[in-house]
Amino acid sequence: MIDGAGGASPTSPSTPATPSTPVTYENCAAVKAAGKAPLYKGQPGYSTQLDRDGDGVACEQ
Repeated sequence: MIDGAGGASPTSPSTPATPSTPVTYENCAAVKAAGKAPLYKGQPGYSTQLDRDGDGVACEQ
């Protein structure tokens, strides 16, 4: 039997947007410990300070 709700399908409650926290790593040991090495330019956590040779790939060794 139809419950008279107008046939609308239930929707899940929306989650309020929360500001994202930038990902940063103190050094390449921290990147490797997090399982994120290597980091490429544009990826969260990439930093020129972690990219010793400036080729856009951090913590590659």
